[in-house]
Amino acid sequence: MATPIKISIPHQLGRAEARSRIQSGFANMARQVPGSGSAISQRWDGDRLSFSVGALGATVAGFLDILDTEVRMEIELPGVLGLLAGRLKERMQAAGQLLLTKK
Repeated sequence: MATPIKISIPHQLGRAEARSRIQSGFANMARQVPGSGSAISQRWDGDRLSFSVGALGATVAGFLDILDTEVRMEIELPGVLGLLAGRLKERMQAAGQLLLTKK
């Protein structure tokens, strides 16, 4: 059974700038998944990024929606990776906030 993670990252960048930063920095966010390697797949459909990351012999999949004042992310952790849900949520939240901090 998969364990869902929902993350909301507020920002003050506007939709276009937030999307630009996610496009350029998503690979670094995806590396927060324990055991992830170079198997990162991304597909944009408007302001939604669907992704999958190979991790510890499994595939972690999810999507990310770019909104005007926040980015919403949902991730499905398969099997035993669900045990890492709390820690992964914290790491993804921190990486996203760093990426979306207004400079």
